[in-house]
Amino acid sequence: MGGSPRIVIVGGGPAGLMAAEVIAAAGGPVTVYDHMPTMGRKLLMAGRGGLNLTHSEPLDRLTGRYGPAASRLGPMIGAFPPAALRDWCESLGQPTFVGTSGRVFPVGFKASPLLRAWLHRLNRLGVSFVVRHRWLGWDDAGRLIFQGPDRRLDYVKADATVLALGGASWPRLGSDGLWVPILTGHGIPVTPLRPANCGFVVPWSDVFRRRFAGQPLKPVTLSFRGATLHGEAMVTARGLEGGALYALSAALREAIAVDGGATLTLDLRPGLSAGELGRRLQAPRGSQSLSTALRKAGGLAPVAIGLIREVAGADIGSARVGADALAALIKALPLALTATGPIERAISTAGGLALDGLDECLMLRGKPGVFAAGEMLDWEAPTGGYLLQGTFSTAVAAARGVLAWLESGSR
Repeated sequence: MGGSPRIVIVGGGPAGLMAAEVIAAAGGPVTVYDHMPTMGRKLLMAGRGGLNLTHSEPLDRLTGRYGPAASRLGPMIGAFPPAALRDWCESLGQPTFVGTSGRVFPVGFKASPLLRAWLHRLNRLGVSFVVRHRWLGWDDAGRLIFQGPDRRLDYVKADATVLALGGASWPRLGSDGLWVPILTGHGIPVTPLRPANCGFVVPWSDVFRRRFAGQPLKPVTLSFRGATLHGEAMVTARGLEGGALYALSAALREAIAVDGGATLTLDLRPGLSAGELGRRLQAPRGSQSLSTALRKAGGLAPVAIGLIREVAGADIGSARVGADALAALIKALPLALTATGPIERAISTAGGLALDGLDECLMLRGKPGVFAAGEMLDWEAPTGGYLLQGTFSTAVAAARGVLAWLESGSR
């Protein structure tokens, strides 16, 4: 690369660390800066219940999970696909396996062994790490500005930079979105950050909230505008969360932005047809209450029964509501969502650096030598391994872009 160019990575999450590895393996001197005290904090949290690295489904179907960004991310994922990610993981002494849902995990399941091995490799490659240094932008000479723990400013001249600053979810782990005004202040287009794979607000009554917050709805089928997901959801004090809901979150979020609300349809008894459910509910109750009948004949959990009452009101137990109408309500319960949950509680972030503002190597068009990768780019995907796959693939693409740019002598 000639002249030992200095390469700076801003952000010590999976995107920044992967970019550092690719560049350092090619012989480039790399320094990773992060404002947190240690690297990979969000990766560790994401892997607390099992690190879902990627997915095993066919590549064309996998790339389709990235929605409007699929045309841009598709070639990058094709250049560093799930098979390559699994090989990389195994090279760190962490072989992988495919779960029953098609999701891919390290055999060790947790993120911590992988991260330890990864940081050890990066140290061997000569990568330097500077922690507790927040990036503040560039000075008039084009130098990177970092503020250290003593509030002293450091000015760093880089021949190439990779920005890997994450989104705005889980800010206490480092992804706080404070880079947005820095880039927009330099005229770089950024799509507003929004919660993705998030929960939603439901204005529960005090009675329902006190009794059922923290309880799961399972199994349940959720439907919105022709899309249907089977799984489970969790009642929270603020509304509803859960994996099945996260997969519908992009469509629900956009509907709320346009219409001020969205109506989610819940099938609380997905294993039973409406006809069979109605037949069971027609049996004489005797002295049984409606709740007891719904529990015994309908097979519903107390939280599901409470939700029916919450939506339908006190009249649901009257004789005017027949068994067939009650069965229809159980099979298609309309639930009004009024807002997304807060972005800091979302699994991931939508919005970010506009892809039109980056070239095919992920270099910012208005900032030669500055590349970007990971969740800070304007793309989103459901949970299931797609988030980390997109993060790693864009990091590899940005790192290879750095190497090609430096090799060309453009700096």
